[in-house]
Amino acid sequence: MANELNGRSVAVLATDGVEQVELTEPVKALKAAGATVHVVSPKVGSLQGWNHHDKADPIPVDQPLEGADPGRYDALLLPGGVVNPDELRLQPKAIEFIRHFVQSGKPIAAICHGPWTLIDAGGVEGRRMTSWPSLKADLTNAGAHWEDSEVVTDRGLVTSRKPDDIPAFSRKMIEEFREGRHPR
Repeated sequence: MANELNGRSVAVLATDGVEQVELTEPVKALKAAGATVHVVSPKVGSLQGWNHHDKADPIPVDQPLEGADPGRYDALLLPGGVVNPDELRLQPKAIEFIRHFVQSGKPIAAICHGPWTLIDAGGVEGRRMTSWPSLKADLTNAGAHWEDSEVVTDRGLVTSRKPDDIPAFSRKMIEEFREGRHPR
């Protein structure tokens, strides 16, 4: 997997309440594959990671969302945690940032509760997806075709259910990010 993503730049959009392992482990895989990775956040300095219901570590923010240019990135990673995507959904700049990737056909990887933000950005209708089970009704009501699988890929959109899925999620994410743009 080394050097598969050399020259590729990936944004990781997250805020307080992110499930730490769903950010840190895919980021490690992306960096091992040669990608440049930036944590983009409405927070400045750092954001608070979580381990399910418990506080985990602060995570450094590389690029504040205010002033972040989504055109600078080749792909987007949306980690989960319940609070993280729920907070991001309420921030128009976050939804605009995600919508850029949706509309341009750039690859997106979302795990656990991360796909929640894709509903607001218009990125789920007609797509095969998975997520944490509690999002099934929301995604289905927004037009997605939800399935309970370790990892689902549909035209550059990679989704997974939970931390246990991270190895399969990371492999498919790197594959899709290597392939680049996909027609919607």
